[in-house]
Amino acid sequence: MAIPSAFNPRFNPAQGGGGVAGCHVVVLGNEKGGSGKSTAAMHVIVGLLRAGYRVGAIDLDARQGTLTRYFERRVKRRDERGIDLPCPSHRAVHRSDAATKEAMEAEERTALSAAIEALAPHHDVLVIDAPGSDNYLSRLGHSYADTLITPMKDSFIDLDLLATIDAETLDVLKPSVYSELVWETRKRRAMRDRGSIDWIVMRNRLGHIDARNKRDIAAILETLGKRIGFRQAPGFGERVIFRELYLKGLTLLDLVEDGEIALSMSHVAARQEVRSLMEQINLPSVDELTQAHAS
Repeated sequence: MAIPSAFNPRFNPAQGGGGVAGCHVVVLGNEKGGSGKSTAAMHVIVGLLRAGYRVGAIDLDARQGTLTRYFERRVKRRDERGIDLPCPSHRAVHRSDAATKEAMEAEERTALSAAIEALAPHHDVLVIDAPGSDNYLSRLGHSYADTLITPMKDSFIDLDLLATIDAETLDVLKPSVYSELVWETRKRRAMRDRGSIDWIVMRNRLGHIDARNKRDIAAILETLGKRIGFRQAPGFGERVIFRELYLKGLTLLDLVEDGEIALSMSHVAARQEVRSLMEQINLPSVDELTQAHAS
């Protein structure tokens, strides 16, 4: 999983990519709900923990709290059963209910900064789960990303957040709302600390039948990625097991240690999907990040 820093030009061991000193920040972001964002975040977090990284997690969608409840179930299962379920340090950041826009933004900046400052000195990677909507806190979280992962279902409904597509020719007409958000965030990040954001679009909840729809979306994403600057990564198939694991606080990477669910061939294939996603993140090695903390 460790990728030499030559493959990751954003990584500066003295600055941790420019965003957060000594840490690599992975943001899971998408404005549309139901894309599997929190499930992907949890699997990335557990995968990093099992690979030896020290991981902090920040839930910016604290009102819905999917990731936060995932951790609560996980800690409960770990403590009750005494099994090896590595858990990250975790903070939830709520949206402000201040009376004015200026006060709201100030409170949210302060809250997110406090969470980052509490976690960053003790961790190699921060994983931020952004809300499934466009708001100030979501945009602020995106701006810290060294790596941005955008899960999307393999549908033209989800694709519409990235680009406007001609219904007859399937040509890309223009970037759409979420792509514009990422573009603006990249500009702000460059002005703030000269950092850049490596954007990965993850085709998620894929069906197992080769259909024309899948081929069309793959071709569109290939064209769009070159135009607006993202790369594709393999996502997770559509499997009932993900919903079952959520209720137990588990991931596919825990099944051997937990022992309750016997591994099937489908589970083995799904675990490989998780590993394939992890390989795409292009993280600095544990040693590089440890040296960054020490410098």
